[in-house]
Amino acid sequence: MARIKGAMMTRKRRNKTLRLAKGYWGNKSRHFKMANEQVMKSLTYAYVGRRLKKRDFRSLWITRISAACKANGMNYSTFMHGLKQANVTINRKMLSEMAIGDPAAFAKLVELAQKA
Repeated sequence: MARIKGAMMTRKRRNKTLRLAKGYWGNKSRHFKMANEQVMKSLTYAYVGRRLKKRDFRSLWITRISAACKANGMNYSTFMHGLKQANVTINRKMLSEMAIGDPAAFAKLVELAQKA
């Protein structure tokens, strides 16, 4: 039986890594070994970044809600507690969109939270 060499698959695998490293500076885009190290690190950064993005957006929404609450004479924590007491289940993303796009409706929610 003839011997099968793995050159084709090795080349394919290496080219895939080099394609991912396209645009990197210096030898990191040309030499497989350096490109591979950088691509692995970049994929780790991307993985972490996807988790950090969720955190960042949540803090942005909270900041926006807090600013809108202060404009209506209330602070964030009492507003959220009041909404919970009034059984209003609107997430922070929608509350922040309301605070920006429809301040009148947000003011009604603040009144509702104050009553509760």
